[in-house]
Amino acid sequence: MIAEGVLTFENKEKQHRYDVAYLRMAAEWSKLSHCNRKQVGAIIVKNGMIISDGYNGTPAGFDNCCENEQGETHWFVLHAEANAITKVARSTNNAQDATLYLTLSPCKDCSKLILQAGIRRVVFAKMYKDGEGVTLLREAGIEVEHIEEKE
Repeated sequence: MIAEGVLTFENKEKQHRYDVAYLRMAAEWSKLSHCNRKQVGAIIVKNGMIISDGYNGTPAGFDNCCENEQGETHWFVLHAEANAITKVARSTNNAQDATLYLTLSPCKDCSKLILQAGIRRVVFAKMYKDGEGVTLLREAGIEVEHIEEKE
């Protein structure tokens, strides 16, 4: 008998296949972003169901332009994971014990949101320029997995 919470080889392989598929979905979702510098996508999965999604962009009701004339990102642009977390907060669902799939690892501020939302696992494709968000999540006991994109 296998102890609860222990993944067998077959279960690990199945989980990896799902992780790759959800990362592909996040990558597709990122294409909806109007940001020129970087397009980031997020998918939140709980109990085998997608419960939320998001991409980086301006708040609802704002012009979709994410950068100023110098190409710098406006301070009010929301990150993909922040959009996904706030979207699920507006629903009847919650992100407790969910998995967050991201095309880019979370920044420090988004890592705080991830912790507060109760997300237990984060899977990402590319590393953000600052790895402190990932460090914070790991220190808090969140399972973090980096699955490199295949070119």
